[in-house]
Formats: sequence, C-alpha cells, structure tokens
Amino acid sequence: MVAASSRKRKGKIRWSKLYSFAACFRPLTSKERLAARELIGQPGFSRVVFCNEPHLHKRKPYKYPYNYISTTKYNVLTFLPRALFEQFRRVANFYFLLAAIFSLFSLAPFSRASLIAPLVFVVGISMLKEAVEDWHRFLQDLDVNNRTVKTHISNGVFVDKLWKELRVGDVVKVNKGEYFPSDLLLLSSGNEDGVCYVETMNLDGETNLKIKRCLEASLCLNEDEEFSKFKATVHCEDPNPNLYTFVGNIEFEKESYPLSPSQLLLRDSKLRNTDYIYGVVIFSGHDTKAVQNSTRSPSKRSRIERKMDHIIYILFSMLVLVSLVSSFGSLLYLRQDMVDWWYLQLPDDNKFIRALILYGYLIPISLYVSIEVVKVLQTMLINKDIELYDDVTCKSVQARTSNLNEELGQVEMILSDKTGTLTCNQMEFRKCSIAGVSYGGDITEVDLAASMRMNADFEPFEFSIDETDGATRSFEPFEFSVSSFSAQNGNARLTKTEGPVIKGFNFRDDRLMNENWIHGSNLFDITMFFRVMALCHTGIPLEDDNHKTDKLSYEAESPEEVSFLIASQEEYKLLNLLEFSSSRKRMSVIVSNEDGQIFLLCKGADSPLKPPYHLCHVFPLVLILSIIFDRLADNGRAYEQATTMHLSSYAEDGLRTLAFAYRTIEAAEYESWNTIFTQAKATIGPEREELLEQASEMIEKDLILLGVVAVEDKLQKGVPECIDKLAQAGLKIWLLTGDKRETAINIGFACSLLRQDMKQFHLSLSRDAESNNQVKDMKEDILQQIESSYKMVCEERNKEAPFGLVIDGKALEIALRGDVKDEFLQLAVNCASVICCRVSPKQKALITRLVKQYTGKTTLAIGDGANDVGMIQEADIGVGISGMEGMQAVMASDFSLPQFRFLERLLIVHGHWCYQRISKMVLYFVYKNVAFGLTLFYYELYTSFSGEVLYDDWYMTMFNVMLTSLPVIALGVLEQDVSSDICLQ
Repeated sequence: MVAASSRKRKGKIRWSKLYSFAACFRPLTSKERLAARELIGQPGFSRVVFCNEPHLHKRKPYKYPYNYISTTKYNVLTFLPRALFEQFRRVANFYFLLAAIFSLFSLAPFSRASLIAPLVFVVGISMLKEAVEDWHRFLQDLDVNNRTVKTHISNGVFVDKLWKELRVGDVVKVNKGEYFPSDLLLLSSGNEDGVCYVETMNLDGETNLKIKRCLEASLCLNEDEEFSKFKATVHCEDPNPNLYTFVGNIEFEKESYPLSPSQLLLRDSKLRNTDYIYGVVIFSGHDTKAVQNSTRSPSKRSRIERKMDHIIYILFSMLVLVSLVSSFGSLLYLRQDMVDWWYLQLPDDNKFIRALILYGYLIPISLYVSIEVVKVLQTMLINKDIELYDDVTCKSVQARTSNLNEELGQVEMILSDKTGTLTCNQMEFRKCSIAGVSYGGDITEVDLAASMRMNADFEPFEFSIDETDGATRSFEPFEFSVSSFSAQNGNARLTKTEGPVIKGFNFRDDRLMNENWIHGSNLFDITMFFRVMALCHTGIPLEDDNHKTDKLSYEAESPEEVSFLIASQEEYKLLNLLEFSSSRKRMSVIVSNEDGQIFLLCKGADSPLKPPYHLCHVFPLVLILSIIFDRLADNGRAYEQATTMHLSSYAEDGLRTLAFAYRTIEAAEYESWNTIFTQAKATIGPEREELLEQASEMIEKDLILLGVVAVEDKLQKGVPECIDKLAQAGLKIWLLTGDKRETAINIGFACSLLRQDMKQFHLSLSRDAESNNQVKDMKEDILQQIESSYKMVCEERNKEAPFGLVIDGKALEIALRGDVKDEFLQLAVNCASVICCRVSPKQKALITRLVKQYTGKTTLAIGDGANDVGMIQEADIGVGISGMEGMQAVMASDFSLPQFRFLERLLIVHGHWCYQRISKMVLYFVYKNVAFGLTLFYYELYTSFSGEVLYDDWYMTMFNVMLTSLPVIALGVLEQDVSSDICLQ
C-alpha cells in the first residue's frame, strides 16, 4: 500500500482509517441491530457459546460436536450392511444370492459349497475394493484432523492441540500462512486495529484477499497473557451453509455488541499478510460452514455399465425361457413316456427351480468383479502415465474414481471454463499507452493465433532503440524514482526475445528501459503514469520469511494489481483510499509527497466495446465503456483519441485494460472534502453508502488522462494444439466464461476454438429489444436470430466449413428460458464450437444439464474453481484443474489434471483404450457364458430333461470365476488395438 521500499512493520498501519466502502468496516444500522436482536433466541438462532470455557460444552443443552471431520462413506458399524446392500442391488449378484439360498435345500443340482463360494468370492472382492477406497478417504481425513493449532488451556498459556480435539469455546491463535481449524470469531490480530487478510480460495475459488476486522471492544486481547481472565458469551445463529451471512452478538464485560460476517473466520480459509490472530471457536466439525456447504459427488455410472444391466436382464430372460422349456419337457417325459420310471421323478414338484439353478451359468457372475478389477488397474496405469505428468507443478493426472474410465472414450461434448482452465490465471504486465504513445512490443498468444490464421511466419519480438553497436540491451523491471521512464524518439526494430525473468513482468520496450527515458519530452506524464501504477492499489509488500533474499513479493486483492506493483515502486504518504467495487468500477487514492503536494490518483475499468477486426463490418463503431473518460477535465483529454485506439488494440489482443488518470488537489480543497468524507464514514444508517458515494464523486472529477495499461492472462501451454486435436476427433467444445464477448472471441481464436474457416453466428439482443426491456420483445428478437441462423446451418450443412456460435449474457438468459431453449439447443448442438459469455455459475450448471438431456450424448465439463463445481457435477464426466483457485473443483471431479493440455491424451488415448478393452470384456463374458450354459441345455435334450449335471461342480465354478476370467482381465488392462502415437495422429 505504501512504498515497496519501505520495510516498516505492517502491524503499525491502521487499515480501517483507509478503507471506506468495504462491508467489513460498515457498522450495522439501527434496523440491522434491531433485526439481529429480535432473531437471537428464535428457531435457527439459538446457539450459545461460552468463550474460553469449552468444558461447559461437554453436557447438554450446550453440547456441540468435536472438531473431528469425516468424509468416509462407511464406518466400522455401517460398512457391512451398507456394502452388502450396494452389492446385492446388482441383478446378477442378487440372482446368485437366491441360488445360494436354494442350495441349502435338496432341490439344487450342485453342492452348496460350489454355489456359495463363487458368490462370497465375487462379493468379497467388490467389498474389498470399496473398503480400500474408503480407507484412502479415512487417511485424508486423518491428515487434516491431526493438524495442530495453538490453543489456550489456562493462565494465558497456549499449547499445540490437534484440530480434532478442539471444542466450541476454545480460544486459538493462528499464525500467518496457517488455515483456520474451525469457524472462529475474530477477537484480535497482529495489526494494530484488528484487521486481518483472509484467503478463501478453498471455499469460493477467489484468489483475491478478503478483509476481516474484530470488534473495537476486543482489540485489547492482543497478547497471550490477556486471555488468562477472558470470559464472554456469544449468542448466534445455528449451523447453516451460508458463507456470507452471520447474525449474533457477544456479551463482554457487561456490554452487548452485535456481530457480523466481518468477524467470522471460516474453516479452510488461510490467514495472509497478518502475523497472527486470536479467535474463539464458534462452529466445530460438521457444524462449520465449509462442511455444511460440501456436497458428495453424485453417483455416476458409465453407459456400458448401464448397458450391462440390460444385458443381464436379457440373459435372465433367456434363463427363465430355457428353464421353462426344460421343466415342461421334463413334465411331458414323466407323464407320457416315463410313467413307469418312478425313480426319475423329483420330489415336491421343483423342476423349474432346479432348472433355474442348473442353467445359472448363463449369468456371468464374474463379469462385474472382473470389470471392477480391470478398472482399478486401468486407473493405476492412467495415474502412472509419465506423459500425463507436469514438471512445472510436479503434479500428474489423477483418476479420482474408477467407474468412468471407458466413458472417456465416448465423450462427444466438452464444456469448459476459461480463466484458470484455458489460461494460467497469472497476470503479466505486457503493454501500456502513456501520453498517446504505445509501449511494449511482444506479441501475445492472440497475435500468434492471428498470424497462424493468416499463414504468417512471425516470431516473438521486442521494440528496441537502434544502438551504435547494434546490440539489444537486457531489461530489468521498472524502478520508479526521480529517474524513471520516458519515451525516446528513434527508430524501432524487431528482435527475438527471451522469456520473462521475473514472474508477473513480461514487458519489453527499450524506449522505457535502461534509462532511455531521460531524453524524452513528456517526462512529467510518464512520471505521473507510474505514480498511479505504484500507488493506486491495495497491495502489500512482503519480505522473504526465510531472509534468504532482499527481494520483496506482493499480495493484493486482485492479481492484476500484483503485476502492476512488480513494474514500479516509490514512497508516498497515503491519505485516503476510495476502494474498487463492481458498481464503481474504479479506485482512487489520495497521497502527498515530501513537498506536501496532494494528488488524487485514479484507475478505472475502461474497456472498448468495439468487436475484433473480423467483425468490424457488423459493428463499425468504436465505443468505450467509460469510467475514467467520463470524469476527464476539458484540459485533460489531450491523449484521448490515441489512447482510445490503443485501448481497442489491446482488447483485440485479448489483454485486460485499465485507464489511469490524476488530478492535483489544493490543500484547502482537500481539507474541506476530507471533513465531508470523514463525516460520511462515521455515519450510521442506510444513507451511509450514498453519502460516501457522493463524497467520492465530489473529488473524482476534472481528471487528466495519462494512459492505459494492459495485462495478459496467458494461455496455458499446449491449449490451442489440444483443442485443435479434440476438434479433429469430432468433439464439440463449448466455452462458458464470465468475460465480455470481445475478450471471449479473441481467446476463442487464440486457443483454436474459433477458426478463420468457420461460419460464425452471433446472438445478442438488438438495441431496440434491449431498450424496450420487454421479455416478449427480447424472446422474439432472439428467436428470429436463432431461426435465421439455423436456416443457414441447414442450407450449408453438407459443406466442409464448420459453424461457430457466440452468445452474450443477456441473450443467453433469454435463450435458456423454457419456450426458447429447444430452438437454441437445436442450433447450438449443430455448431462445432459454442462460446457463451457473461455466464454465471448457476447458468454453467444449467447449460450442462440441458446439453446432456437434449443431446443424450456423453458430456464432459472441465473447470478449476468453486464456481465450476455445479457444471462438473452435472456432466457425465467432471474434470478439475488443480491450478490456482483452490481444490473445490478437484474435490468434486472424477478426474483431475494439472494442465488442460493433458485432456487430449486422457480422452483420445486412454479413453479409446479403456472403451475398447471394457467393450471386448463384456462381449467375451456374454459369449462365454451363453456358450457354456447352452452345453448344459443340449445335454438335457439327451437325458430326457432329467436335470442331470454334465460337469463337475467345482470345475464349473473354477471355469466360470477363475480360469476364463484371468486372461480377459489381462486383455482389459493391457490390450492396445492401436498405439498412442497412432491415436494422436
């Protein structure tokens, strides 16, 4: 927040004096206080916590669970009944259970042991597999439950205590970088005013830091010794899954204080940028909000497994038919031709039951268990495939379930997230426009994709100034001080570059580097530009914890700000901070320098509404989503036209843009405004937000435009090649992203999702329909576009050119309605690629379900964040990327990948192999059992349907279960009809 060069301890900063709009610093209004007070004690709000007195929670009515967490499917008591129930839900196993029961009576043609033994073996193997998988879940739980945290025992003494031993009411101390063991009420922090930073990546997938703050009343509890006599009582809501709500109050030192979500630290969140915090356990174990939110992955079965059930029904029908023929044949022989052969008659008229057991070998008892064994071994081979190992992250593909291996080979529809899935979710500073001059010459992935589409042969390059010796200087990150940046007139040339040497900084332009700026004429504008970059952010400089280097790293509320910080540094005094929000779309800081000059530095999310060049004939106007531009002074628009062109160009390159501006504030004006702003911050009531917004509008005006910056969320390695190969294999790919249409289209071209030879359809509401804001008009508008597009698809379907569909957020919302969705899906499924823009997490899940139901084809959904969990669970196969956004997607997935590019080999190679192997196994077992069972029937024709057995009991058992299964298991694990190289050609 202040200078990167400052090594002052963060705890000295009173962060609450800087923030204004953050909800965590907004006091509850009188209405909210009254509502909370009325709720306490009512149903759903009856929890009572005695702080620092956990022993009071060992008996009712205040007895709450320990902090032990279990995600296992079974326990010691439930394993046997539940596992047996799962096994005998299968038709084949249930049949052999009945046969084993009948073998206890004299009517069975085989011995009891020969019927019971194979059933016990098959069911035992399946139950063993269930037990092993659940044991691995238990070990994961054990690892979490045995973590330790500093816990207060008495007299201000804190000792290490296992997570699973924590109780409600325990006071704990969590240090920087540690996870919160349960849901805690924040009492104090290492910062002077009780502020702490929390990373909630594991909960909601967001990488930006959340700000929490304790109550003023508990600020004094900032040392271990302070807790020797600490007592308080909390009355709050009962356990619930709502992550962003918390209602309660705390009675401390004979006073009652209302609580809000700002004081609640959730389990599985991590403490960042704060040395330590003290907290008291409010919810423990399965009462925590994280566990309340966890959902078990739905039970998924492959198409082949579902088909196997139908095959078993057919074989069972065949068994009944053959048994009826045999029993009727036996009855006819005994009553007509063999009246005097009394010794052949069976007692109790059990001919049909005997025949059912005799011909039971038509049902392949070893089919299920053999396939399960094969799938487990296939999973082991997938996990150990060296081609699916990522050297960068040191992670490999993990098959989290063995039930869907062969389903990988039947995927026809892929629905993918963008950020963190196709891209790295790591921002790099790439380009900037300062005083109407564009800097930064490196081409991006979008540039490379465009050059490939145009069959051009470009290579990465940088701008550099012609030197007398013809050499290109090496580069370093911007060092912002009195001697900073400038532009130099000179001829630019293209030279090949190396990769970035500093993570987050990938800018190359010698006009701004190596002190070449000193010969420029616009020194002041460049200096002010980098002042905004260096100061207008929420970043915090962090020293190396191990003190191995003197370099600083940075953490902020967004990854874009980190990339800016890496590029520039200097020290100023921070006076006020007007935060960025989704409604404001801008952020400002007011700072003063050593000379006492006061500056307002502002950045805003200005972005072009101009489409890419290939759509310019449809959208000829250049429009700007104005945040900063609307607040410019008349004398601050000198570079507006050139900056607008650069802004549009950067967006076409798939870069994220922010506009920079500033103004100088006179001391008298600042003092007058600061009085108003301080009063607005101190206001309690519903009008507070409005007063703060009015105050910010008063000062954020008459700005002078400096330029824009562009950062890149780079594509992951191999993404274009992977998507291209999947498209060649006939898979249709949908991109579901929250980005605006222009960015999504450019990323689509960059990753080969869209190609130059595609006929593209763009669905968006017309201006008339959107301005009328009538649902009926919107539906008619979208239906008309869909019908005209589908008509073109029907007319040109026989041509080789594929189709691509792009639909924006508002049009998508209309297209997913009940009376429009069928027409939309009819068009969409006939397109090779579909891009849906401005999609919410709920819409992702809805689209996945609709596509799966409408097409009836195998769908695969892939994502990396908590917002992708819905679609991952809805799809036939869910794939999670173990990337930057926590483990929520991975935990909900069936397969996890370290990088998107591994999806190619997983589907095309392993999917093909597994599908072929399992299919051959099913066919083999059906053929083997039908052939074997019919020999018994043929033998009956020659023995007058007497029910005699052709083979020895144990020979039949070994033949059916062991002798004919082992070779097929080997085939199911190792068979390769084609090599991996041929698969990928």
